[in-house]
Amino acid sequence: MHYFDYVADELHCEQVPVRRIAEEVGTPFYLYSHATLRRHFLAVQEAFPDTERLVCYSAKANTSQAILRLFADLGGGLDIVSGGELYRGLKAGFAPGRIVYSGVGKRVDEIDYALDSGILQFNVESFQELDLIDQRAAARNTIAPVAIRVNPDVDPKTHPYISTGLKKNKFGINHRDAPEAYRHADRLPHLEVVGIDCHIGSQITEVQPFRDALKSLMELIGELRGEGIDIRNLDIGGGLGITYGDEQPPDPGEYARTVMEVMAGSGLRLILEPGRVIVGNAGILVASVLYRKHSEDKEFVITDAGMNDLLRPSLYQAYHEIRPVRRRKRPEIRADVVGPICESGDFLAQDRQMPDLQPGELLAVMSAGAYGFCMSSNYCSRPRVPEVMVKDDQFHVIRQRERVADLIRGESLPPFVK
Repeated sequence: MHYFDYVADELHCEQVPVRRIAEEVGTPFYLYSHATLRRHFLAVQEAFPDTERLVCYSAKANTSQAILRLFADLGGGLDIVSGGELYRGLKAGFAPGRIVYSGVGKRVDEIDYALDSGILQFNVESFQELDLIDQRAAARNTIAPVAIRVNPDVDPKTHPYISTGLKKNKFGINHRDAPEAYRHADRLPHLEVVGIDCHIGSQITEVQPFRDALKSLMELIGELRGEGIDIRNLDIGGGLGITYGDEQPPDPGEYARTVMEVMAGSGLRLILEPGRVIVGNAGILVASVLYRKHSEDKEFVITDAGMNDLLRPSLYQAYHEIRPVRRRKRPEIRADVVGPICESGDFLAQDRQMPDLQPGELLAVMSAGAYGFCMSSNYCSRPRVPEVMVKDDQFHVIRQRERVADLIRGESLPPFVK
């Protein structure tokens, strides 16, 4: 459910015509619906009514301050994977005790920052990381709360680039070695084992992989508790998929029933790390058609948005629905929607049956709220686009469009270059 709908054949975000925003801020730009963001966050939070839980929004999906602040105000926690995301989260108002730190490559300075901030837990991914966190905690005369990310070798049946729970993936400690990793952590004097963590992938569209992973975790928790290692937090990661095209992912309620069935009677505190499922369908990318081009074999719709603005189609061959901002009766064509970047991989859609859009028209790339702006770049020296949020009948630019002068900010010429 999202709040991007046609009203009298004009695409609106909540009560605001998309065309009106484009006229004021120019294109391309990202556009988010406040009502959709709020609805999706609460749908996850309220899906577990009788379970002690903490919904830690996965910051990597979208780190805009306005979005982070909204989730902090709704009582959420935050899942981070860098010191930069910790900084963003603290600035947005998340309490440190509601932040979990994931990721395979935490630097010393990032570990120190998290220890000094007093985060809820580190999700640790290797024996060497356990040792380093213990050393850094000792240097501060403190105790670091840790969970170990266990790789259950479960196939999430998603794109290989966003699969994270197979034994060939770089993430976590494999299930076979996990008991020894916990024993090792329990022996280290400046660590406190507080939980267990698992994340099997992203854009998962069925519940069975989650069930399989959780069953594996519950068996391990029973083994660890039998050895006197107290596991209190169960962090099941995120990964629940959304509808980009014809996918039919489970809703949060079905997902919650699966989780609660497997962990029933465990007394564990549940930590969730949803990202895409909250913000994915809450945002769109709005672009203008610059040119039409016909070659012997192809029809091209050339827009002012490219792979530097939205990388997912080029990186993952991901599908995003393309809608005209003004809907009207017109013939359809089969075309590639491409951008201005000097790469053959610069496309938003390929071989797509779509309305016959003409130069000067606006189009909306749907389901772009997750891994959109946060993966954008200045490739080809293109300033990054603005972000806009709508609430009811008002809109606000939550991130200004970069200027060309911003492209060289921080650069300097060495004395040996004249």
